Amino acid sequence: QLQLVESGGGLVQPGGSLRLSCTASGFTLARYNIGWFRQAPGKEREGVSCISSSGSTTDYADSVKGRFAISRDNAKNTVYLQMNSLKPEDTAVYYCARTSKFYYGLARQAYDYWGQGTQVTVSS
Repeated sequence: QLQLVESGGGLVQPGGSLRLSCTASGFTLARYNIGWFRQAPGKEREGVSCISSSGSTTDYADSVKGRFAISRDNAKNTVYLQMNSLKPEDTAVYYCARTSKFYYGLARQAYDYWGQGTQVTVSS
């Protein structure tokens, strides 16, 4: 069964760090580009970061550039999102999703399978 499972969310103080994981099962992650998205209450889901199938190319939303880092370990079928210097406005449910290796970007409609999400709350 095809699945993407996110983990690593939680409650953290402003300025803190978290590392999210996105583990795939039922398909070979290395064949796909992967994106991280987030959705805050009352807001639309927005793209945060994406990584190419090989891991050689990454991109970030302006709001997280310099603070977040995406990486992948295809041998472990896992993609990571390291989040540093977290701010209250980073509070959201974070989702990972897969897209074809022929598409690179953060347009939601290009992504076909999504995880269930993991909650990240940044608060003192």
